[in-house]
Amino acid sequence: MLVGLNRLAFAPLPPLTMLLTLTLFVGLPTVATTTGAPQEGAANSAPSPADIRTEDIARRIELLSSDAFGGRGPGSEGEQITIDYLIDEFKGMGLAPGGLDGDWTQPVPMVELTPEASPASNYAVEGGETVTLMHGRDIVLWSPVLGGEVSVSASDMVFAGYGIVAPEFGWNDYEGLDVKGKTVLVMVNDPGFASQDPELFRGHAMTYYGRWTYKFEEAERQGAAACLIVHQEDAAGYGWTVVDQSWSRPQLQLGGDVRERNLQVAGWIEGAAAADLVSAAGQDIGALAAAASKRGAKPLALDGVRFSTGFSNRMQRVVSANVLAKLEGSKTPDEYVLICAHWDHLGTRDGSAEEDNIYNGAVDNASGTASLLELAEALAGQETAPNRSILFLVTTAEEKGLLGSKHYAANPIVPLAKTVCGLNLDVANTLGKMKDIIVVGFGASELDVDLAAFARAQGRTIVPEATPEKGFYFRSDHFSLAKVGVPMMYTETGTTSVEHGTEWVTAQKADFTRKRYHKLGDEYNPEWDLSGAAQDVQLFHGLVNLWANDPRGREWSPDSEFRAARERSLKNQ
Repeated sequence: MLVGLNRLAFAPLPPLTMLLTLTLFVGLPTVATTTGAPQEGAANSAPSPADIRTEDIARRIELLSSDAFGGRGPGSEGEQITIDYLIDEFKGMGLAPGGLDGDWTQPVPMVELTPEASPASNYAVEGGETVTLMHGRDIVLWSPVLGGEVSVSASDMVFAGYGIVAPEFGWNDYEGLDVKGKTVLVMVNDPGFASQDPELFRGHAMTYYGRWTYKFEEAERQGAAACLIVHQEDAAGYGWTVVDQSWSRPQLQLGGDVRERNLQVAGWIEGAAAADLVSAAGQDIGALAAAASKRGAKPLALDGVRFSTGFSNRMQRVVSANVLAKLEGSKTPDEYVLICAHWDHLGTRDGSAEEDNIYNGAVDNASGTASLLELAEALAGQETAPNRSILFLVTTAEEKGLLGSKHYAANPIVPLAKTVCGLNLDVANTLGKMKDIIVVGFGASELDVDLAAFARAQGRTIVPEATPEKGFYFRSDHFSLAKVGVPMMYTETGTTSVEHGTEWVTAQKADFTRKRYHKLGDEYNPEWDLSGAAQDVQLFHGLVNLWANDPRGREWSPDSEFRAARERSLKNQ
């Protein structure tokens, strides 16, 4: 995977319509360069400006993010309003239901877990004091246990480095360690980021081993009773307030997972609180973290410190739904291109009637859903159907841990081996036309080469994400499909505005993250410049037509961690 490139330059290409009769694959490092030409139906791939309209995208964003939709929380009244709206839109386009037995939806069974009160926790120092950890300030805890009492009592603590077992990288933080019934303390991200050593993992870029989801999964496999991740803002990619706000509310998980769990408690501990805890064991957290980022690092028992917590976990069963529609292919209808976006947001909060209590989620992700609808409408309106079918998957509970896409990946409507590739739309461009477009997970598959060619036809370039250490590739729905082998593309708003330049874009993005991301202020703004969103939808329209018409499939890069899963699915089809 390429790290540290700022920009790729490509030779001039023919107009967009010409690109669809001759696919150009330029020399993008680490990406396969096999060629293939799209077949019949490709002539429709260059939409006229009238086909994709900024006013339509704006209208859809404004409606989806209106108070009437109640923040689109899974399991809420707003969910049914949202689903009904999506189905009506797809019906109006002449699309067919994409679910089983002619249904527009795929039920997603989930459970909502809520601690009855803020979990009380502490650590006791042998021969010394008992230190109380304040929920929300020092620590944030939750439990995957499906209801009932949750208790971890006087649990021995172990510092397990980064909590990673990665044979392909020659790394095992749990080697020779028995953590059954214990509490493990682990660092966020992975050793490559911490050391900035390009020979460790993927250097500055986060791998999946650096994600909090993996840390808890591995602690569960190792038999730990509790797992605490040490929060560091630069390594996590977000501040402590995001952790507190995200995990201090009821949590959803897929309801089919009813197995007995080893891991009773999972959570984050704030950096300074973690340093105090480690100091109580006579250790320095800076020194431990530095040692943990070197090959051959050894786990360390935090002698004399024992962790305790207990609370009641209230469980409520919730059935949400993914929405699916399809455009049937004309030549090979059993093969599919997948386009997804998540319809959900954070719903509402408790508060007085005089307050604004609705998380409207206009940018995240009413804008992505609106873009999917605009793209679907343009594809459905073509005179000639593409060779392959196209499946539109609008998922639930992305904000709760990619649950809708996880459920689909485990229960695919279309066999994974028959899903040629896919595109995920999460957050559209509200800042106007760009000179470039960001590829998240740059170099992961040959889809990047296709994107580069179509971007050049718009006078644009593709650029890798500037902060791969934040692990954005693992934080949206495409990742659920990538894990099971489907080559997936995920892009973000570019870095350089045609009108305002680079610094302005950087400032606008930072302002959104600071003031509106996952906050009540993410509301529709009629002053947005959605010409950039329309520009991207036009780009995606060409891409999807290419993928749906080219008889050749698409592949992961040779060094992709997802390639093996793809090869298995193709072998077993």
